[in-house]
Amino acid sequence: MGNTTLRLGKVDNGSMPADKKKFLSPYHAVFAAALQNKLKFRDEANGVWQPFDEVAGSPVKELQQFLKDAGFMPKSNIDGIYGYATQAAVRLFQEYIRTVDGNSSIGTPDGIAGPNTMKFVEKWKAEKLGTADFVCKWGQSNAQSGSPEFNKWIGLLQKAKEVYGTNVNPILQLSEKYPKPSDTQKIKDWNTSPEAIHLIGIRRNQDTSAQKRGNDDLFVFLINGMVFKFWGSTDPSQGMAGKRKDEPFLIEGQHIFKYGWHKVSDEMQTYRALKPANYGVLVFRDRDNDNSLTPADIARGLDSQPNQSINIHWSGKGETNYSAGCQVIAGQSYINNEGKVIDCSAFASPGYNDLGNGKTRGAYNVFTDLLLSYAPQDVQTIVYTLARDESFLLAEDIDENTIASWEGSLKGNGGAA
Repeated sequence: MGNTTLRLGKVDNGSMPADKKKFLSPYHAVFAAALQNKLKFRDEANGVWQPFDEVAGSPVKELQQFLKDAGFMPKSNIDGIYGYATQAAVRLFQEYIRTVDGNSSIGTPDGIAGPNTMKFVEKWKAEKLGTADFVCKWGQSNAQSGSPEFNKWIGLLQKAKEVYGTNVNPILQLSEKYPKPSDTQKIKDWNTSPEAIHLIGIRRNQDTSAQKRGNDDLFVFLINGMVFKFWGSTDPSQGMAGKRKDEPFLIEGQHIFKYGWHKVSDEMQTYRALKPANYGVLVFRDRDNDNSLTPADIARGLDSQPNQSINIHWSGKGETNYSAGCQVIAGQSYINNEGKVIDCSAFASPGYNDLGNGKTRGAYNVFTDLLLSYAPQDVQTIVYTLARDESFLLAEDIDENTIASWEGSLKGNGGAA
């Protein structure tokens, strides 16, 4: 593969797309018009957009072929263009070496295939080619034969749909009666298939008043037969809502989100995130400005229109809740599919300013990279089910103590509050 450092935007000789805008349009369609016309790739750091940049030979295709064969990029084309899927797969390879293989000398998972990363690629080939271990564990997993924990979570979703279908709780009754189209699903339409990508939000302390709300909620991510756990917030921090005092709280239930970007009009800060799929999602408002979601807010009913701005996005390192109503994921740490707490605090940026100075979005990148790499072919949506902790999906063996222990182990890495 030579000594060329490969990164987002690099293109093999002879592989340059004839129509760059057409090539980028599936990824950039949601951008404001000015950003759609940039004809560059949005990179990790603030304001950095990488141009298409041709290199000699075919090192990108060689790298892509390795990533595909090794199970990090199972569905993407070998096209010689170092695009978003290749960046995600490289970053997952780096994360896998760092955490599963336990070799931290790979360095920060940054999605750049420099000389050090390429040494690990060649080492992987030399030691594993032709053996059962050549394909990574993440690439060997699948939804049809998911892990016991994966099957358990799918079973909880299926049980919840069955029970709520005949005994609708007061909050779900509001979405059941809502007369307009929205991305919040009626119970009969809940998707509980193991083939879908599921994110489960576990809401905690939503009725406790807090103008500067912390990241005190959990997220369970089900993909390709695996379970990963993240943390952040399902509730807004009023200080992030600007001049509005009636910050929105996403209604509990199931919602459909699609791949997209957060801050789509800001070229300095836009990054990969999830957006409501079509119409927007249903929300309550904090109409009495007590900075919490209380029975009084619920009694006042849902907002009159679906909300199109409730995204699923990054919450910095986790020290500050960056949500004005969105569902946000912290970058400091996560629990991998083997139940191991993974510390990203050494390179997880607290916010936008440190990105690109050896810092990344940390654990949040693992979430988005798994999505890009292991979503089924042509699937562009994720099923997000939000529930509160005290009645979490009718699960007898997942109580507040269990949830608190997960949160405690995650926040123990790096000491975030």
